[in-house]
Amino acid sequence: MNERPQWPRVRLREVLRLDRVRVPVDAVTSYPMVGVLSFGRGLFERESIENGKTSYRVFYRLKAEHVVMSQLFGWEGALALSSAAFAGKYLSPQFPTFLCDGAKLDRGFLGWLMRRPVFWKDLGSRASGMGDRRRTLNPEALFACEIPLPPVLEQRRIVARIEALAAEIAHARQLRNQAAEEAEALFASKLRHTIQRCGSSVRMVPLDEVATLVRRPVKVELEKNYREIGVFCFGRGIFHKTPRSGAEVGGKELIQIHAGDVILQVTFSWEGAVALAENRDHGLCGSVRYLTFRANENLCSPRYLHTYLRTPEAIRELARISPGSAGRNRVLSVKRLNEVMIPIVPLPEQAWLTDALQAELDALKRLQAETAAEIDALLPAVLDRAFKGEL
Repeated sequence: MNERPQWPRVRLREVLRLDRVRVPVDAVTSYPMVGVLSFGRGLFERESIENGKTSYRVFYRLKAEHVVMSQLFGWEGALALSSAAFAGKYLSPQFPTFLCDGAKLDRGFLGWLMRRPVFWKDLGSRASGMGDRRRTLNPEALFACEIPLPPVLEQRRIVARIEALAAEIAHARQLRNQAAEEAEALFASKLRHTIQRCGSSVRMVPLDEVATLVRRPVKVELEKNYREIGVFCFGRGIFHKTPRSGAEVGGKELIQIHAGDVILQVTFSWEGAVALAENRDHGLCGSVRYLTFRANENLCSPRYLHTYLRTPEAIRELARISPGSAGRNRVLSVKRLNEVMIPIVPLPEQAWLTDALQAELDALKRLQAETAAEIDALLPAVLDRAFKGEL
């Protein structure tokens, strides 16, 4: 029986150094911004900051080789490796950047270490401040973290093994997502059949009569934290972003989300960026790119409207009133919402669709969620074995 290797343990300060590329903020320059998702989910692109609309005087410019930590949320896994895709983009000063000593520490090895909750807990033990939303870190907190450090060649072997297993897990997750998409497609098909069955009782009503655009501006305060939503394309719903301080939000305008809002993302509604806000989303914020509608419940329920707006027919209509070239230049025209016609079936038929059928879909999703939990538990188990020297 092979014994576990006895790897030395070192503080990160021995193999990691601070490397902040400060860039003074210029009021006439556009800065493509980057943020860090919590729970080890990596970097993501934020809206650009233009015309000096920020309280910061400097930003940090990213290199492909950087390691990034959120001072506000590193304790909940807001740590990530940069890449060529993010090189040259910018971070606020709330995100210090570091470089590895490549002779001693493989960057990929550190990247996988930083995705472990035990690492976040250790890092968070050195956070200052009281309460989850006031806990802050500094670079010294990261430098004080102790990690196992096998020889570099062994680190690279472990990274290769983890990545191979992670690819298999990702494939299993992809198959699960495909099953969810097929269930959604079946639901949309039943909706179309219901519309056909109702025949002459179906009324075609303009979207701007079916739902009212409601805006709830948020007064941004520098000392508060704001958790924003995002909306996935292809009808995949809402996700929650890492909270940001008012200073990070800067001059960006925010609106408040309420449960029951039907949401269209103005730059990607043509690609199915449509969602229904649930109770868990109530009170969160969104950028002004998110249009929040309240359904006229004398005509239709919010869930029925949301279901129809995810169909291929509706998405084609949203694309038609989103002029411009592909990508972020395609912006939904609010003035043309009256051109999108919604087939309104009798309210009892809507209730059947959105209650009985939704119950079936929810049961399927619960089963898929259980499978998802099993899949999601695989990678932490792999990492646990890897850093015990068992891979």
